[in-house]
Amino acid sequence: MLLFFILGLLVHFVFFASIFDIYFTSPLVHGMTPQFTSLPPPARRLVLFVADGLRADSLYELDENGDSRAPFIRNIIMHEGSWGISHTRVPTESRPGHVALIAGFYEDVSAVAKGWKENPVEFDSLLNESKYTWGWGSPDILSMFAKDVSGDHVFIHTYDADDEDFGAHDVTKLDTWVFDNVKEFFRAARNNQSLFSKLNEEKIVFFLHLLGIDTNGHAHRPSSREYKDNIKIVDAGIKEIVSMFKHFYGNDGKTAFVFTADHGMTDWGVHGAGHPSETLTPFVTWGAGIKYPQNVSTQQFEDAFLKEWKLENWKRQDINQGILPLDYLNNTDLFKAESIFTNAIQILEQFKVKMTQKKEVTLSFLFTPFKLLSESKQHNILRKARSYIKQRKYDEAISLCKELIHLALKGLSYYHTYDRFFLGITVVLGFVGWTSYASLLILKFHSNLPRGGSKEVKKPSRLLQYSFVAIGVLVAFFLLIQAYPWTYYIYCLLPVPIWYAVLREFQVIQDLVASLLSCPPSHFVGYLLVSTLGIEVLVLSFFYRYMLTAGLIAFAGWPFITQLWTRAKRTSLNWIFFSLLLAVFPLMPVVGRKPDISLVMTAGLLVLLLSLFVVASLTKRKDSFVNEELPLHLLQMLSMVLSMYVVYSTDNSLLKKQGLPLINQIISWIILASSFVLPLLSPPILFERLFSILLSLMSTYILLSRGYEALFPLVLSCLMFAWIHMEQETLQQSGVSCKQKVNSIQFIYNTDLTQLRQLCLDDIRRAFFLVFFLVTAFFGTGNIASVNSFDVTSVYCFLTVFSPFIMGALMMWKILIPFVLVMCAFEAVQLTTQLSSKGLFLMVLVISDIMALHFFFLVRDYGSWLDIGTRSFQKLFRGLDFCTTKSFYPNPRKS
Repeated sequence: MLLFFILGLLVHFVFFASIFDIYFTSPLVHGMTPQFTSLPPPARRLVLFVADGLRADSLYELDENGDSRAPFIRNIIMHEGSWGISHTRVPTESRPGHVALIAGFYEDVSAVAKGWKENPVEFDSLLNESKYTWGWGSPDILSMFAKDVSGDHVFIHTYDADDEDFGAHDVTKLDTWVFDNVKEFFRAARNNQSLFSKLNEEKIVFFLHLLGIDTNGHAHRPSSREYKDNIKIVDAGIKEIVSMFKHFYGNDGKTAFVFTADHGMTDWGVHGAGHPSETLTPFVTWGAGIKYPQNVSTQQFEDAFLKEWKLENWKRQDINQGILPLDYLNNTDLFKAESIFTNAIQILEQFKVKMTQKKEVTLSFLFTPFKLLSESKQHNILRKARSYIKQRKYDEAISLCKELIHLALKGLSYYHTYDRFFLGITVVLGFVGWTSYASLLILKFHSNLPRGGSKEVKKPSRLLQYSFVAIGVLVAFFLLIQAYPWTYYIYCLLPVPIWYAVLREFQVIQDLVASLLSCPPSHFVGYLLVSTLGIEVLVLSFFYRYMLTAGLIAFAGWPFITQLWTRAKRTSLNWIFFSLLLAVFPLMPVVGRKPDISLVMTAGLLVLLLSLFVVASLTKRKDSFVNEELPLHLLQMLSMVLSMYVVYSTDNSLLKKQGLPLINQIISWIILASSFVLPLLSPPILFERLFSILLSLMSTYILLSRGYEALFPLVLSCLMFAWIHMEQETLQQSGVSCKQKVNSIQFIYNTDLTQLRQLCLDDIRRAFFLVFFLVTAFFGTGNIASVNSFDVTSVYCFLTVFSPFIMGALMMWKILIPFVLVMCAFEAVQLTTQLSSKGLFLMVLVISDIMALHFFFLVRDYGSWLDIGTRSFQKLFRGLDFCTTKSFYPNPRKS
């Protein structure tokens, strides 16, 4: 079994890791020759203001008095510059947004494995190409562009990370700090000749990252007074900075200003997905090389924003984040044509490098070039475009260059995904073999499958061994002559020993076929349809949470199709009630949209009432309970009371902008730490240990809750208790003798291996129930594949200073608490039904792996963290099933 477990871990690790080679490798290309236009730029310097988390409507709309929240920016729109909406691409997070703005390409999908704070690959950017860059703002963003920069020309000034406090009295200080330090910097420059000389060079960039709006949005929501007042402060600060620049450079007219945002924010204060409130950001630019305002009588847009914002008469020019906005430029047609011609050559160079790289590692007779952009077509387009520029047919030249860019980008995508089909086939081949092998082991060792023929175990023939050795050698030679990476050897060679192991079990396969042929066709078709329907419901629940509701409603009908309703009516009623009650949660909006502390308090009170009922019951049943076990229960109830107090007190303190009280923070961390210890002190009797685990985990969950989700683990646990009793009743109904009642079984109960029974069809249902409840535990209150589904305010009882790793760990523990409750219940089911842990584990593994095969073909390498994360996490979830279940048994692009 140990060898099987190691092999299983290896297969699942390879299967999960393969998505990063197949779907999430970096599309960026390196090694091109730099291309530049010979025409001089209109500006000597750029000032880039990025208001993190600023929605377009929040900036442009008028307040209730008909006044603008940003009068200076509105004055720019009407008298000095150009404006529009910048359409960001998902994922709408700070890192990809800033990379699109400053580096000119959309989010590198390989970042899904490394988070948004670090650079997953090296990339060139505007800051790196500048003569000098000075930046002020958040350490998380500025350090991203200063990291590994060659030369000493990018200088960043950041505040301390501890200043990013969501519970602070006034987070606008994050923005005023930037403005004050910029002004102090220029005052100091007048007395520093070296710095003064640098500031008067060409190709200078000033980057002001303004985080206050984003922080206020997370803490108070975009509709709050704090968020809107922060916009006014930013507007006033920009006005002062612009005035200072004009004075410092003597109004030389060589400064270009850009004001925009990396992403927006939903009404409930989060971002990351593709809602318009997240993807629509402001874009206002003025100064050197920028068009002046253009008055128009009518404008055609699908939305009604212009009328709402009272900007119908000023031309709005929308852009896509990360793409050169030619319509904003106040320059000659020659300059525009030359600029886009240079851009086309840059992207074409990437296409050529990518094609060459792929051609060098592919046998000539197997290589299939990108047919839409042959070498002759490249030359033809470039020749025509250059000819049009010479003939001053600039519009035609620009059109041709855009066509070339489009084709080159398609070609880049083609070569980037060139091996995707080949790798997908090999990985799926190996995983299908593994799933088949696990199924055969279940039939061989843990079922009553009729055995045919001789009982002697036949050794595999030499021919079979030599055949697979030969196949392995041929595959390795094929990979070697094409110089494939070492990971390709793993994907391609792993199926060889797996399928050899499958074919070694030829006798089991024969017995299975004989058994299926002897089974009535109607029974076989019925079992197949029910199994397929169950698997598809599980798969669909990852995309549509209401499928969990449908499944739970179906579960509620379980007692009626068996004899349980007549044998155990009380237990059946509990099962039906809590199944239907739990079915409500997937229909509710994901956590974080409507915080309601009163629901958190209600959950705490219900747990306390349940605790009192249990204590009273145990006091009557056990004479020793008062002296030995009561103190522990009272201590856990006290933890629950303290959790309720901390949640209520912290919420009031934050509403008054008094921050997180230190005593509340200390109590929260103590309760969290004690939740890992107190259950171990409880008696090993199954019911009492499970209840102790519930009390401890609920104390922590209350601290991490902001609304209705606080009720979820309580209802889930009640259903789990009902499940344990239902399974014991089911076992008695089938005629299997149960020596112990649920209330007397101990977790340290040493099961007699001779009493363990073989698996039956009912055990497939038990394994399916486990997988379904695990999915429900994860998706019952949100989509754990995206931080967008969770409210950062849920960790405010523990800390309010921005710390992504600690906050992420706390939110992950909140996600895992329902998972732990389900796994503990499943351990109890295994004990009460006298099941072989190995056999049940294998069935859960097979169900999970069949789901994983579905998800392998549904992985997406584009979209929001929600879209990418859902499909990537589905495969991770299948791996978690394997590891955790086992642990409970001895868990336009620019380079």
